[in-house]
Amino acid sequence: MFRTALRNVLAHKARLLMTVLAVMLGVAFVSGTLVFTNTISQAYQNSSAKGFDQVDVAVQPKSQEDKGNTINKTPELTKAQLDTAAKVPGAADTIGVVSGFTAMADKDGKLIGGGFRSQGGNYWGDKDPRYPLKEGSAPHGDNQVAIDSETAKRAGYKVGDQVRLSVDGPVLTPTVTGIFTTDDGNVAAGGSLALYDTATAQKLFGKPGTYDEIDVKAAPGTSQTALKAGLDKALGTKLVETTTGKQLADDQAEQISASMSGLKQGLLVFAGIALFVGTFIIANTFTMLVAQRTKELALLRAVGASRRQVTRSVLIEAFVVGTVAGLTGLVAGIGIGAGLRSLMGTLGATVPDGPLIITPGTVATALAVGVVITMLAAWLPGRRAAKIPPVAAMSSVHAKATTKSLVLRNTLGALFSAAGIATVLAATTMDGSDGQAPMGFGAVLLIIGVFILTPLLSRPLIAAAAPVLRVFGVSGKLARQNSVRNPRRTAATASALMIGLTLITGMTVMAGSLQKSIDKMASSAIRADYVVSMANGNALSPDVDKKLRATEGVTATSPLRNVYSRIDGQGESLTGVNGSAIAKLTDLKVDSGTFEVGGDQVVVDEDTAKSYGWKAGSAFTAHYEDGRSTRLTVAGVYEGNELIQGILLDSAVVTPHVSDPGDMQVLVKTADGANGATKDRLEKALGTNPAIKVQSKQDLSNDIAQMFTLMLNMLYGLLAMAVIVAVLGVINTLAMSVFERSQEIGMLRAIGLDRKSVKRMVRLESLVISLFGGVLGIGLGVFFGWAAGELLGTKMATYELVLPWTRMAVFLLLAATVGILAALWPARRAARLNMLTAIKSE
Repeated sequence: MFRTALRNVLAHKARLLMTVLAVMLGVAFVSGTLVFTNTISQAYQNSSAKGFDQVDVAVQPKSQEDKGNTINKTPELTKAQLDTAAKVPGAADTIGVVSGFTAMADKDGKLIGGGFRSQGGNYWGDKDPRYPLKEGSAPHGDNQVAIDSETAKRAGYKVGDQVRLSVDGPVLTPTVTGIFTTDDGNVAAGGSLALYDTATAQKLFGKPGTYDEIDVKAAPGTSQTALKAGLDKALGTKLVETTTGKQLADDQAEQISASMSGLKQGLLVFAGIALFVGTFIIANTFTMLVAQRTKELALLRAVGASRRQVTRSVLIEAFVVGTVAGLTGLVAGIGIGAGLRSLMGTLGATVPDGPLIITPGTVATALAVGVVITMLAAWLPGRRAAKIPPVAAMSSVHAKATTKSLVLRNTLGALFSAAGIATVLAATTMDGSDGQAPMGFGAVLLIIGVFILTPLLSRPLIAAAAPVLRVFGVSGKLARQNSVRNPRRTAATASALMIGLTLITGMTVMAGSLQKSIDKMASSAIRADYVVSMANGNALSPDVDKKLRATEGVTATSPLRNVYSRIDGQGESLTGVNGSAIAKLTDLKVDSGTFEVGGDQVVVDEDTAKSYGWKAGSAFTAHYEDGRSTRLTVAGVYEGNELIQGILLDSAVVTPHVSDPGDMQVLVKTADGANGATKDRLEKALGTNPAIKVQSKQDLSNDIAQMFTLMLNMLYGLLAMAVIVAVLGVINTLAMSVFERSQEIGMLRAIGLDRKSVKRMVRLESLVISLFGGVLGIGLGVFFGWAAGELLGTKMATYELVLPWTRMAVFLLLAATVGILAALWPARRAARLNMLTAIKSE
């Protein structure tokens, strides 16, 4: 039986090629994902480990717990502690580290890198071992700075150039005195790093005479553990904590691994989808192969082969196919991993250098996935073939499914579908986070149910295409009959395409609806023309509001000043606003009371009011960080959203209680509205500061739209793999169907059907099957997109369902294109059949 199985594989090389390709693509995606994420993760880990080469022990301030209504800040390290650390036995070099945000502009005045990756720090002395100088010299004084080599390369800066910088105030224009190399992960991710001398850095970052960290290098012969013990003894452990360089590197590696796990899981989900789609093709292929060899298998049974041996022979074939597909998929996956890494460089993402990582786990996973998926998909056809009695198989009386099996299948499909729909609908009534798991479970049940019911659905849906197919005469009529001749095969072929289009359509519906909702939120909640904020999300200086208010053409401004407080023993953030102007700058719907802010009158969003049991007229006490408190009264309750929410009160009430006030945003209303000239005037009033963003409502929406568009394009690219696998499935089914119907095609040719008509018949059959899968996929995608939107609607009051009719038409056209392309080879093969040879075939 083993030799028989191998002979069958070798005898049907062309027939099994599509199956190998389908499995190979799925395996390639899995192994490529593992190679890519392992390579990037290892490169960042190696890079971060180099960054700790100069640190044997790091001394950091210990965070203090809040006590009562007093808010304690994390202490900073002093010069005295630095001197004490330097005198500890075994300490060779000691460096005081100062760091903070520094926005750097390119030569066009635009911010370099993302705001969160724009960092600044101190250069220690004339030769800092952390940052080897590539060109120039160390910075000294207020008007000098050193920048990293990657930023210098990207922005075109060289020693002697002036660069525009901003920390937390006016724009600085120091001269670049040095360019250094660094293994800093933020720089590797596309950010920038600017270094000043220590005194300048302390002044700029608001830490005069203090440090964020003290890095200590051990003398030769002193271990990190011994040095740590000496520092603990000298500095105490009440206000500071010490960590060895090895522990820091291990912690950083763990963080990098955790951050990469999300990307890895996301990519593996799409690899799983491709494999899931490929499973249908494999099962379909083996079902057809077994059906074609029914008489052969029956003869084996007649000469003594047991059912188990017949099943085993099919599984051996599947094992060989899976092994070949696993090996070729692994090789292709290594290529994909290398290609993705190169693509990151092409797209501008900087990745540290390092070798391609191919772990034993990746190899084992690729082979296991290829073999296991193929054997699982082939097991059912093999088992079904083994159960057919030899006499029945030889006389072909087994060919049609029994009424009992059809009733069982349709009943099972109906139950799964009904359970899936009920679960999804129930999930739409739940809270956003609570409904996610039930909705995902319901979606899986519904997809399984529709897949089981697809043979039943194929007849009425394909029949609906009959009027169009009649236009093509005999070829169209034959194509329709061939499409419904074997509903199970048609269903398995169409289902592969259905799953891919379900996901694509569902995500497109959600992305379009979210974008419309965000646009609606921005236009309905804000009357202001501009929103001003820091590029890195930090607080703006109160001077920004003053400068904007004094700018020509500005009619009203209001800061959104976050202030920490305690209410009824709970931490609560208050938002200080310009009480006299906030009503002109916002358009928030008031549920009860009035929208009046001033003195002790505040307005509260409905969620906060509900959590405290407040209503218009309620009073409460807010305790501030200086230990004092204020009695406040709720003037009104409004509908909050993602842009504006919480407790709004006059900033004049809370500012005296804050030691270092800062505004998260400033809302600005102008006489001329949002236009290019007004925006330029506002930016100029703020010193054309690269750290500050001046955005109109459209800019805010475009920022979010850009994020959605990038995410959607990535998902489209990943799901293209599933569509490619689906194309292979259609080609495979049609090619084997042509082989099965060779005699029939020969007879049609003999009675007058020309080659052109035969080609048209096969193409139309492929087109009908693909459109059937496309219609089901788009229908399910719209349903899932609507359901997910209902879930999001519980968290986003402005959510509104948007059906992307144009894109859905494109998706249907894509399904039709898949059908036409997939039919090219099978149609050509059918037309080239010799009619006499075909008539004589069995």
